[in-house]
Order: sequence, then C-alpha cells, then structure tokens
Amino acid sequence: MNEEYVEAARVAGASHAHFLFRELLPNCFSAVAVKTSLDAGFVILSGAAVSFLGLGVQPPTPDLGTMVASGSENLPDMWWQAAMPGLAILCAILGFNLLGDGLRDMLHVAL
Repeated sequence: MNEEYVEAARVAGASHAHFLFRELLPNCFSAVAVKTSLDAGFVILSGAAVSFLGLGVQPPTPDLGTMVASGSENLPDMWWQAAMPGLAILCAILGFNLLGDGLRDMLHVAL
C-alpha cells in the first residue's frame, strides 16, 4: 500500500475497489501462482502419507498412498506394486515443483 503507484491512484481519487482490482491484485498474481504450484506437491505428498498410514481415503476408493501401503505387503516378491504408485507420486510432485520453478523464472518472482 506504500508503493508509488498506489499513492498516485490515491491522489487521483481512486476508490478502494480500484486499489484492490486494478493496483494490488494484478501485482500479487504472479507470486500467488508460483506459491500455489509449489504447494501443490506438498499437498499431494501429505495426502499420500496420510492414506499410507490408513487415516485418509479408505478402500475401495483408489489413492496413491493406499496403493503403496497395499503393495508394501507383497515386498520383496512383487516390488512393482509399491514402486509404481510411489513413482507416480514422485512424478506428480516433481512436475508441480518444476512448474513452480518455471513460473518463478518466467515471472521474475522473488519468494
């Protein structure tokens, strides 16, 4: 609120709605987009961890954490039953983190 463009809009007689929708939100969008994409990986990992422990989504609803937990019962004979859902979790988290990193580089955001 102490930036020069906000002061200039205030001196010009702009309303509070103008400050919010024309001055502040467009300048915050890039930081919010980067933060959201970086936090998506954390949300996926947290949901998978809770489901792995049996506290999240209950069977028969499919979930990656539940798939890893049921596949870990068959280790080491059928290792792929636990490894493939774990690999899917890894790819999803890596994808969101790379998306956030690319957005940060493209939009020049300092978090």
